[in-house]
Amino acid sequence: MFTWMVWTTPVAVFFSVIALLLIFMTIWEIKSPTSLRKGWLPIATTRGDRLFIGLLCAAYLNLAWVGLSEKIMYWLKLEQEPSVWISFVLSMIVLLLIMRKG
Repeated sequence: MFTWMVWTTPVAVFFSVIALLLIFMTIWEIKSPTSLRKGWLPIATTRGDRLFIGLLCAAYLNLAWVGLSEKIMYWLKLEQEPSVWISFVLSMIVLLLIMRKG
């Protein structure tokens, strides 16, 4: 069923975190409905809006990391490509920042 994708540990962790976030946010929304809030994003958003924007940013950051990892290796004169765990941590920090301050 999942043979079309390379399921490495970082990929599985990334998608597991997204699934857990969606479950947690659904339960939180049922228990405590949200209201619009204006943060540093240019629009008023709800928790769900910020989660969606944060997940998009996290996905794009991971894609950019994978696409540029060979160039990063060349620029920094590394012996091997930098770990995708770095992009995972960075994307989760960006997601948390958007959820908190966005």
